[in-house]
Amino acid sequence: MTELHNDLFLRACLRQPVERTPVWMMRQAGRYLAEYRETRKRAGGFLDLCKNPELACEVTLQPIDILGADAAILFSDILVVPEAMGMELTFGAGEGPKFPAPIASRADVERLPVPDPEQELDYVMAAVRAIRRALAGRVPLIGFSGSPWTLATYMVEGGGSKTFSKVKGMMFNDPDTMHLLLAKLADAVAAYLNAQIANGAQAVQIFDTWGGILTTRDYREFSLRYMRRIIEQLTREHEGRRVPVILYTKGGMGWLEDIAASGCDVVGLDWTIDIDRARARIGDRVALQGNMDPAMLYARPARIREEVRDILRRFGHHNGHIFNLGHGITPDVPREHAIEFFRAVREESPVFHR
Repeated sequence: MTELHNDLFLRACLRQPVERTPVWMMRQAGRYLAEYRETRKRAGGFLDLCKNPELACEVTLQPIDILGADAAILFSDILVVPEAMGMELTFGAGEGPKFPAPIASRADVERLPVPDPEQELDYVMAAVRAIRRALAGRVPLIGFSGSPWTLATYMVEGGGSKTFSKVKGMMFNDPDTMHLLLAKLADAVAAYLNAQIANGAQAVQIFDTWGGILTTRDYREFSLRYMRRIIEQLTREHEGRRVPVILYTKGGMGWLEDIAASGCDVVGLDWTIDIDRARARIGDRVALQGNMDPAMLYARPARIREEVRDILRRFGHHNGHIFNLGHGITPDVPREHAIEFFRAVREESPVFHR
């Protein structure tokens, strides 16, 4: 086991004392970096990049070198799981992901297998191993997956959606089929995350990107229920350390208490709630990750630093804060602004840990 030189992120996930607030950001390996764009071009396309362990490793490490991030996150895509279940997945030029033959019936769901991640997703596991070797203990590696509900939205809609009419139609009109799909996905995701952990991921995050489109009742029944099912199956100790689980529901700030009680170690916050209010609601039960508005990175550097300082002040002199954006960085953010964001957290946070 390689010695971990910077474990600030892992300690903060477990609400242990740290010398400064650790920082990473969602989509930190992305198009705002010229280095990423060049590597992606060499790969031939987004999905090609995901399936090339050497190049996926390369882009995963770029933000560690450029930004000084306190954690690396595996470069992949949430939709490799339904693809491994036998669904054709395409990424057209200038388009989002598409499933040409979406799920439309119970028979479609019944045909879906729960894949063996060491077989159907072996390229992801090869990337995890390569990243751990290349990191050489510099920072921890985060693995991830989409939530069952979020994966189901793409699988039923056939891609992105503004109305979610098909997936909600199935949820309302044929809830038994929807529950069968979500149960299969939960078990597939649990196996997938456990394989990532076995191959070297030191923490995992579940991205519930579309949980926020649901009512409170439906969120609990169709989203949170199945994230709990995943968490109950996860490996929580590996390589002599606790493996933290981060649960992030975009648009889910009304359900913080429920999310905090899910069994996760960290609740990811979007930018629609002040972090002090979030902490007041759930106390010290879990750590908090977030939650600067991603659009703040368009502001001048001095304003970015001011916002970082305000979020740190709101969280206060407590353990258990991982600084992040409330959602992923957007492609046209100036590189220098992202660098200043990370620099500001490093420079402004030590005073809150004395």
